[in-house]
Amino acid sequence: MIISGPSGSGKTTLAEHLLKIKALKETLVKSRSLTTRPKRSGERDKRDYFFLSKPEFRRLLKQKKILEWTRYLGYYYGTPKDFIDGQLEAGKQIVLCLDLKGAARLKQLYPDNSVSVFVLPPSLKELRRRIRERCHRATAQEIERRLLLAKKELRQAGQFDYCVVNKNFQKALKRLHTIAAAQIK
Repeated sequence: MIISGPSGSGKTTLAEHLLKIKALKETLVKSRSLTTRPKRSGERDKRDYFFLSKPEFRRLLKQKKILEWTRYLGYYYGTPKDFIDGQLEAGKQIVLCLDLKGAARLKQLYPDNSVSVFVLPPSLKELRRRIRERCHRATAQEIERRLLLAKKELRQAGQFDYCVVNKNFQKALKRLHTIAAAQIK
């Protein structure tokens, strides 16, 4: 299950809550991305992300150990091939939170056994509030860059199998749960 949407849409929080649902716990696992950005408060290496230096990231890229990657606000993010392959071999269904480019790449690599979901904010005004709240150390310029990117991303929502509006968190989670349950075979 590929979950995408603009920064601040709630995709990661929805994915985390989806993974806590008892009926899905045994089957679903969250992919952990590689990143070169610094840890945020409360984040832990190997639990939230695999935190790497830029040279380490480039080395894995050259070794073709990254399925998809992107550069966002000066930092690199990628999906580790070994992690995904290991989970699939163990019979797990993987939940991935990706940008649009990464979502398209994974859909291309796994066309027959992937489903894509785009998480929409209820409005740009609400998205701005969420970004400010989440990134309280972000500059006004960074917030504006995130909003500009979000506007571009919102135009791509139609390329996804499903869209979920995250206006009411519990309703959005229920919709995501319904989608995930339908995919589990």
